[in-house]
Amino acid sequence: MFEVTVEESFAAGHALRNYHGKCENVHGHNYKVQVTLQGPRLDAAGLLVDFVLIKKQMRAVVERLDHQFLNDLAPFDVLNPSAENMAKYFYDELSKGLDAEVPVHIGAVKVWETDTASATYRPTPEEAP
Repeated sequence: MFEVTVEESFAAGHALRNYHGKCENVHGHNYKVQVTLQGPRLDAAGLLVDFVLIKKQMRAVVERLDHQFLNDLAPFDVLNPSAENMAKYFYDELSKGLDAEVPVHIGAVKVWETDTASATYRPTPEEAP
């Protein structure tokens, strides 16, 4: 199994609902998102997936969130904008852009809110190809 990992970062604000503590107040983070793709074989060029293509897809998702108040944006206008939910959101959005003909899938998405705190989403066997 081969793996390729790419990272992007962005800044955004949020407020956690149903949370009792400082994070229920409006505050912001400099987020870092790491996506790891996995696949059993390489293409004719010796690549699992082109870094340029994956980074382009990640930037499209990041641009929607960058310098925004997450609570105002779907799905976070309903879904709590926790790091855990954001990791799943990135998984869902990036999965839409994968070529079904290429045997690559997302193995994990990690979202850091700070340099020392992160949440990871890994698909269940039912979600993974």
